[in-house]
Amino acid sequence: MALRPLFTTPIYEATLSTGPGFENFNAELEAACRMLAAEDQAGRAWSKAHGYGGYTSYASLNDLPQRASVFAELKRRLDGHAKLFAQALAFDLGAGRLKLDGLWVNVLKPGAAHSGHIHPHSVISGTVYVRTPRGASALKLEDPRLPLMMAAPPRRADAPEAQRSFVYLTPEPGAVVMWESWLRHEVPANAARSERISISFNYGWR
Repeated sequence: MALRPLFTTPIYEATLSTGPGFENFNAELEAACRMLAAEDQAGRAWSKAHGYGGYTSYASLNDLPQRASVFAELKRRLDGHAKLFAQALAFDLGAGRLKLDGLWVNVLKPGAAHSGHIHPHSVISGTVYVRTPRGASALKLEDPRLPLMMAAPPRRADAPEAQRSFVYLTPEPGAVVMWESWLRHEVPANAARSERISISFNYGWR
């Protein structure tokens, strides 16, 4: 008997932590995120109105790389990773290219969560992890076939990772995780005693 795995869902994982000066770079990112959380009144108001437990700049700021040099440097590094991921996915971009068209800060308070969602109008999405204290939420990825499984039985508890309905990733600071934007994902409740800080992003095909 042979099994042929088809239609896989690749997840890109890399880290910024091995680069020179990472500790200073990450500390600068964290300081910039906290500054926005303190000063971006529109973002704080949007977060409160939409039940986001903490702060996100998702709906209030769309110019972070122009706003602070540390975000511009982060964009430069992410562009390289997105290019590698697109190559691994065998994307034929033709005359177009992948362009970062969304970069936003997330400061998740203890006990807060971010429900399941996708990122429409994008090709590649992902997150860079800045601060992940002990007990911080994992990234929960959902098998995109779930709505089509109808009467399928559940998977065994010891199922291989590639056959599970949900996979939980627990990245360390500096981790870069990317996926195709149609993949549903969520952030379970933050069980840490302090904020979980991350920076999410989208790449579009332009």
